[in-house]
Amino acid sequence: MEAATSAAVDGAAAGAFRSVVRRIHQAAESAGRGPHQIRLVAVSKTKPVSLVRQVYDAGHRCFGENYVQELIDKAPQLPEDIEWHFIGNLQSNKVKPLLAGVPNLAMVESVDDEKIANRLDRMVESLGRKPLKVFVQVNTSGEESKNGVEPSECMELAKHVSERCLNLEFCGLMTIGMLDYSSTPENFKTLANCRSEVCKALGIEEEQCELSMGMSNDFEQAIEMGSTNVRVGSVIFGAREYAKK
Repeated sequence: MEAATSAAVDGAAAGAFRSVVRRIHQAAESAGRGPHQIRLVAVSKTKPVSLVRQVYDAGHRCFGENYVQELIDKAPQLPEDIEWHFIGNLQSNKVKPLLAGVPNLAMVESVDDEKIANRLDRMVESLGRKPLKVFVQVNTSGEESKNGVEPSECMELAKHVSERCLNLEFCGLMTIGMLDYSSTPENFKTLANCRSEVCKALGIEEEQCELSMGMSNDFEQAIEMGSTNVRVGSVIFGAREYAKK
């Protein structure tokens, strides 16, 4: 019976999802870590609800989106027990629609300045939501095209979120490595160093500060270097589908 059920949900995305889970387990084992220490965020940007549903039916519950409007459109069409992570650039004017439109938003991974932190903090309070988990995004590659605070400024922002934003729960740091796969260890190392500084400043253990790093091309390496949260999209759902301009 189990095999038949498995076959029923085993479209391409479900099969690819299972393969990624196996790879995460292997990477964790090689690094001497437990697989339960790593969260997989299945990033479904530009993908139809039907594909998200396929991976949901294969047992997954944590999904990520990069665009506010796309998340607001998708969330109501999918089960309420999904934990949505917003991982894209968030503008102040989109904070209210995001928080009001996605009651099961579990985390914003891309807080990159005090203004957006303050806006999220006020909106969570005014909507009567429970405290929202956030990561501070750090630009570890120095590329101008990437959002995030400079590594030298991440401690101040983490401190601001932790001490001044009572409706936000500071949970860790996030970075997007460089597209050039060979340079990512350096970026991951920078984020791990930022974590040490932040934990010292906040007086918390390193286990209390997550590292969100690693995507489709480099998640195994990120796990090896201490990632607790990997964001995998195209390996599960296939290449992105952007509308032609």
